[in-house]
Amino acid sequence: MGTDLHAPLGRNRKAGSRRPGVLRLGRIAASLCLFAIGGFSLYTAFRGDGLERAKPPAAEQAATPENPTQPPTTAANQAADGMPRAEPRSGANVEQMVTGDGSVVTKYSPRPRDGSGPVLVDAMQIGQDPRMAAQPNEALLEDTPFGRLPIVGPDGRRPMDQYARPSSGTRGVRIAIVVSGLGLSQTGTQRAIAELPEEITFAFAASGNSLQRWMQEARRGGHEILLQVPLEPFDYPANDPGPETLLTTKSPARNIENLHKAMGEITNYTGVMNYLGGRFLSDSNAMEPVMRDLGKRGLLFLDDGTSAQSKTADVAKGTELPYAFADLQLDGQLDINAVLKKLDELERIARKNGQAIGVASAFDESVDAIAKWSEEAAMRGIEIVGVAALSNDPRNP
Repeated sequence: MGTDLHAPLGRNRKAGSRRPGVLRLGRIAASLCLFAIGGFSLYTAFRGDGLERAKPPAAEQAATPENPTQPPTTAANQAADGMPRAEPRSGANVEQMVTGDGSVVTKYSPRPRDGSGPVLVDAMQIGQDPRMAAQPNEALLEDTPFGRLPIVGPDGRRPMDQYARPSSGTRGVRIAIVVSGLGLSQTGTQRAIAELPEEITFAFAASGNSLQRWMQEARRGGHEILLQVPLEPFDYPANDPGPETLLTTKSPARNIENLHKAMGEITNYTGVMNYLGGRFLSDSNAMEPVMRDLGKRGLLFLDDGTSAQSKTADVAKGTELPYAFADLQLDGQLDINAVLKKLDELERIARKNGQAIGVASAFDESVDAIAKWSEEAAMRGIEIVGVAALSNDPRNP
């Protein structure tokens, strides 16, 4: 009787003693799986094949005897797997010649790259991944008492290149249209962002409101942007562009300080555009330190073309600053039909010269006319581009 009672109990104990072992093995197997998954994730992250691919490449070719202007190869311009990066033209000799009619002929011939082994060619020289367009490239910013200001990156990349709207690169009629004064009126800014095509360049006034918010919306929409800085007009102070206007009577240090205050308002802009400023633009001594600072920071300068006495071209050439001039003010008369006629005139200028830049303000009539005209421009063989694509750039003559 005792044997019969204890025998089942003994078998039950044996079976029960195996279950904890099975559970322990299951836990160990699960832990190993989690460990393997975590290890693979870390490997992927450090290898740079994960989310890092969303970041645009940020390196150029190492310096060579044929190309001494390029920065030396460092850890900063190496791919994550150690492969050196190079810019697209690093394997070519580039020669440019001016013909008798003023045309520029560019000749490319192959040459060996410095070093041995493969290189990762950085093709993302102009523009930014649209998924990241509203966020600045941290390598192109410095912290200052006036905010985060643009700088040239350690690899030589300029904000002008990083935030430019890429163009097709094809030969043809190219037009840039700049809508300025954004940020001064909430409804006007909203309307411009909502209704104008992404090819239109936006200029934000440094004295505007909610600039960071509007900048991010514009960048998400694909727009290239500029920053408008107030400069002294001839009839100042009767005509006052606003607080912290750059003045010919102020010291260079004070003007640079006010420039930096304006520049710290937003990020992600390719350059600076004047707001008024006839007197300031006509004074080479006042302009030179300001233009030199912009050039060193990798920005362009757009002159709105309203001052016949402007010294922008002379000063910019002396400071290696990329610059551009507007060919036409589009909305001197606030009427949609008048603006459309100005746009047709801008097209005639572009067909004659190959390119043209028009400037307007964010008035309803201007926005309506530009939106309507832009819809049909492509059908007439016109490419609307960002201002950076039409600038006089000493790096790419």
